[in-house]
Amino acid sequence: MFHRTCKRLLLLPVLLSLTAAAQAADTRPPAAEMSLQQAVNGSWRSDANKARDVYRHPVETLQFFGIQPGMTVIELSPGGGWYTEILAPYLAAHGQLIEAAPPKAEKFNAKLKSNPAVFGHIAKVIPFAPPDQVSLGASQSADMVLTFRNTHDWLINSQDTLAAVFNAAYGVLKPGGVLGIEEHRAKPFADGQATAGALHRISEDYMISQATKAGFRLADVSQVNANPNDPEDINVHRLPPDLSGPESEHAKMKAIGESDRMTLKFVKP
Repeated sequence: MFHRTCKRLLLLPVLLSLTAAAQAADTRPPAAEMSLQQAVNGSWRSDANKARDVYRHPVETLQFFGIQPGMTVIELSPGGGWYTEILAPYLAAHGQLIEAAPPKAEKFNAKLKSNPAVFGHIAKVIPFAPPDQVSLGASQSADMVLTFRNTHDWLINSQDTLAAVFNAAYGVLKPGGVLGIEEHRAKPFADGQATAGALHRISEDYMISQATKAGFRLADVSQVNANPNDPEDINVHRLPPDLSGPESEHAKMKAIGESDRMTLKFVKP
């Protein structure tokens, strides 16, 4: 008995040391619950990104989609992470954010590494590069799939690629789950693939038809990201923030503002 007691006493400092080391391994600050507005106002967002809020309306857009802090949300093709820097802290306390990004998204990966306090709570980053990689995870495992100004890129590749993405989103969503789409809007009944390639736009009727073919039900339409000044017949990259056209037209393009965008909420029955 005496020897067993001595051994336990000798092991106690070792166990305490291991416990302390395990606790110290994760030095990230605990996730704090915050509102969408607090996430949008976050000091980690650059002035350049905040300046686009007037065109992109992140709070109103995400509220329209019905996002809640306890959801599992998948963001498709996050680009430079404009929406990620809002979604990550908002979902950190109670939900899960999954980023579906190209395997070699260097700019995006650098952004995630730049601020572990904000992005360190992202559940995972999964490879997503349509048409070769479109799997989004286990069936019926997500509450919401979001995509911002990406669908035209998949359509440029092919109608089958766009369909594959919609089918993958349908498969990963729970019944009642939401597919939220924001996209540059083309004139009604514009040719789908040709318009996507030439103008980087899709007509709203075409988008709705493709999503419903995948099994989704159109739940609601918002004009929160509409811009009536946009003629809808020019390449969106000529408009802010890119202003890719000749300098002589920059003033005119700035007066128009960013592109007219559809904001659509689909639900999986």
